Amino acid sequence: MRIDVQFADRVGIAHEILAVLARRNMNVVAVEVDSSDVFIDIPELTPDLLPPLREDFMQVAGVGGVDVVDVLPGARRRLHLDTLMAVMADPVMAVDASGSIVAANAAAAAVAHLPENDLHGRTLQALFGEASLHAELVNGKFNALAREVRLHGEPFLLEATPVSEPVDSSLGQTVGGVITLHAPRRLGGRLHALQHAGGGFDSIIGESEAIRALKARGARVATVDAPLLITGETGTGKELVAQACHAASPRANAPFLALNCAALPESLAESELFGYMSGAFTGAERGGKPGLIEMAEGGSVFLDEIGEMSLYLQAKLLRFLNDGKFRRIGSDREIKVNVRIISATHRNLRKMVAEGAFREDLFYRLNVLQLEMPALRERPDDILLLARHFIERACTQAQKPICRLNPQACAALVANSWPGNVRQLQNVVFRAITMTDKRMLDVSDLDLPDPHSKLGLMGLTGDVVPAEDWEHSMAGFERMLLQKLYPQFPSSRKLAQRLKTSHSMIANKLRKYGIPGHRGD
Repeated sequence: MRIDVQFADRVGIAHEILAVLARRNMNVVAVEVDSSDVFIDIPELTPDLLPPLREDFMQVAGVGGVDVVDVLPGARRRLHLDTLMAVMADPVMAVDASGSIVAANAAAAAVAHLPENDLHGRTLQALFGEASLHAELVNGKFNALAREVRLHGEPFLLEATPVSEPVDSSLGQTVGGVITLHAPRRLGGRLHALQHAGGGFDSIIGESEAIRALKARGARVATVDAPLLITGETGTGKELVAQACHAASPRANAPFLALNCAALPESLAESELFGYMSGAFTGAERGGKPGLIEMAEGGSVFLDEIGEMSLYLQAKLLRFLNDGKFRRIGSDREIKVNVRIISATHRNLRKMVAEGAFREDLFYRLNVLQLEMPALRERPDDILLLARHFIERACTQAQKPICRLNPQACAALVANSWPGNVRQLQNVVFRAITMTDKRMLDVSDLDLPDPHSKLGLMGLTGDVVPAEDWEHSMAGFERMLLQKLYPQFPSSRKLAQRLKTSHSMIANKLRKYGIPGHRGD
């Protein structure tokens, strides 16, 4: 049985408490003394012996009570620490000031290929085989920048945290450190968690026929473990589709990492994608660095604007797609990983192949599966849905009440050609929310280029009574737009061609609003 004897602190009281047990010839296996408690583990103590023992303790001056406890505080802390170490996925080792391991978790033992007990007492030099690493950590009192190390040929990012013991109120003495090893895949998972919210196809906003078809096709290709090429104009949201395909694939629990091939010069793009070894080039991090392909093990790598990739990198990427192997810059060792490549471009890769600007063999390796992201002008039904979404987000960021669009603003948004697609719409909305304090946004607040010409001089800027809610407002705008345009384009096909949308959608809208003279052709 374990007990807690509470007392008022005074010199010698702990000895007097233990003397009570000695007089009763009770064996004690553990004692922990706190400022006002003595915790004692007494195996011989039974419930029927506790009352007389409590009476003896209460005879000691200063003792205030005796309670039964399930475990001693020190043992509880050790149990929690052991549990914490055991469940940590990253290898962790505690070392003393001389660089010898005093404690390690199961993950550390696994990567070291040793039992946990055999790690105790082993030096960092013996473990990693690097005398310079051992000296750097010990001499620097474990204040060192993260660096890459290898353990049995496997790369890890090593982080060292000094452990200090207080000497007085202002100084501390370093008594050792904590060594944590991060595998490239673990780093990739954390990078993915920071960069992506992990949305699926439900996060793609839109109810138009084009988006419904895209989602349906995307759900099918997502489950096929083969390279995927996403095409579409700039700003249409190709990366969002790539994330949705990853989230709907069997690789959803592994990292999704992205590289914009147009944003980096060839040398930096190569090092970001494939990584490098220590000293591979001037400015390289000490110990080397894994690339996105290595960190995305088991997951997906998204190569945006693949059409901007140099011919040299195209050849290196083709080699990886052929056998799943690559070499870091400055290394002669091949690394094999299991990664799905998802690429995207706004350029015509077939034309680039014909012109010799893109490798034909790489094009066919990337274009196993394909999705085409429609331009915003091809999905006018989604413009106001997207605008409403961006308005809510912008108002939240600006800490403003949610704004609304009046019918004239709705008409201007739908009639605009949107050469910059969804990204342009988002920027227009964000600028409008930032630059005005109005609760109802007008055409002038949107700062669209020449709104009257974009509206085709249709006379849609007259006075319109705002509807009482969003759905009625949209319905009123649709009816007004079709009534204005139908006399000029008196068939559903002509009107669909004018508005750059599907014939069936226009025909349904004309029937819905009872537009007179509609022939349905």
